[in-house]
Amino acid sequence: MGRIVVDVMPKPEILDPQGKAVAGALPRLGLSGFVSVRQGKRFELEVDGEVDDAALQQARQAAETLLSNPVIENVVRVAALDDSGSL
Repeated sequence: MGRIVVDVMPKPEILDPQGKAVAGALPRLGLSGFVSVRQGKRFELEVDGEVDDAALQQARQAAETLLSNPVIENVVRVAALDDSGSL
């Protein structure tokens, strides 16, 4: 079984209230040096067999038509995961 990861982020011009809340909480937790935070979505798709170009193409199509809202989000990555879960 192969796995594909899809990362989706809000477009830069879209407000991100969840990211702003996290950015505000970081200094209160003693974690400084972060200028801003944007929160996105990550999907892991498991495929039957190996991840090949056709599976990646189908994952990209799913990302662009179902997993993201193209009006307010960008698909930033569609990539195969290795057995250890690394890209």
